[in-house]
Amino acid sequence: MTLHARLAAAVALMIGAGVSAASAQTAESKAAAPTTAAAAAAANLPSPPADFQYTPDGRRDPFLSLVNRGIDATASGRTSARRPDGVGGLETATLVVKGTLQSRGAWVAMVAGPDGKVFTVRAGDRLFDGVIRTVTAQTVVILQEVNDPLSLDKQREVRKFLRGGEEVK
Repeated sequence: MTLHARLAAAVALMIGAGVSAASAQTAESKAAAPTTAAAAAAANLPSPPADFQYTPDGRRDPFLSLVNRGIDATASGRTSARRPDGVGGLETATLVVKGTLQSRGAWVAMVAGPDGKVFTVRAGDRLFDGVIRTVTAQTVVILQEVNDPLSLDKQREVRKFLRGGEEVK
């Protein structure tokens, strides 16, 4: 046999072996598919009794979103996730006192929100998470509602100063 004929025979042998290996692999995967289905059926998962009924017993539903849900949001009357426009949408933590002035014998504060919009507030005005308690020449005192379930205090007093900073009592 010539070298060329030997090479052709070797290539044909290799190709034939590759085809048989590939067909063996596909046959093996086809055989494996029924065994996995049979294994799943053989697992014999328990089924609940016919009269089964789930009772939560104080546990939360794991499929409901935790965002904007809870006792504190519904107890304060704020059930929607959308904040109101204007002063009612300002939070105590993001509020910045820009200035104070006296109008008709009472102090009025000019406050800015995180978006930079400036509003005037006076004592008794409602914020998103509190109420303006008093306004003086140098401070705005806010009675903030605390939404921490572990805290014994449900309200805290926050003083926002005209020159920056705050004090929490």
